[in-house]
Amino acid sequence: MFGNLRLPGRAVVAACALLGWSGTGMAGATSACADLGGTVDADQICHVHTASSSYTLDFTFPVSYPDQQALTDYLTQQRDQEVDYAQKYPPHDRPVPYGLIATGTAYRSGTPASGTQSVVFDIENDTGAVNVGEPVSSYKAFNYDQSKGAPITFATLFKPGTKPEDVQHASQNAGGPAVLPPFDGFGANAYQNFAITDDAVIFFFNHDVLHEDGPQKVAVPRTELASLLA
Repeated sequence: MFGNLRLPGRAVVAACALLGWSGTGMAGATSACADLGGTVDADQICHVHTASSSYTLDFTFPVSYPDQQALTDYLTQQRDQEVDYAQKYPPHDRPVPYGLIATGTAYRSGTPASGTQSVVFDIENDTGAVNVGEPVSSYKAFNYDQSKGAPITFATLFKPGTKPEDVQHASQNAGGPAVLPPFDGFGANAYQNFAITDDAVIFFFNHDVLHEDGPQKVAVPRTELASLLA
């Protein structure tokens, strides 16, 4: 399916909900924004803000993503972990409360009826004494197949049996400008966070104490991955 998709025009990438991109409807009747106590602005972006003397939480994400329950589950987990940490280890020796910021960006490919939608969260977390003023950067991606009404994972984006090293080698052998960092340094999470556009698969890489160098995202043209895409 993904390997054979051929569509005119440039991919639209937006950090907001895509007007007119309603797809086949939400996957379920839940609303992540309502569940998290957020508010929706005129651009259809949900804003969730929670603050106390120990922590500050700020989540933003487009409300158009079809699988709202997946967003609710993930952000609720992030919130609960942050609150639990702040309660166990109050920030007495810090100049500011703990901070957690999760910013969701929307991507899409294809048509509303049969294409894909993606939301990638850029997460900045300064929990812990060593991270004051230097938050750890990480990513969490969600992808959804409108035609199948199902999430897209690494295993379903690529042909059965495809491994992260296959993706890296395919990109290298194509001789294009995209250079993926070594997959083995990221273990089981290698290449698992990605977004899909008409032209490319964009991979996102965490930056933390184990991965301080290298790119945070790499867009690999779909033509370089054509032999691997399902």
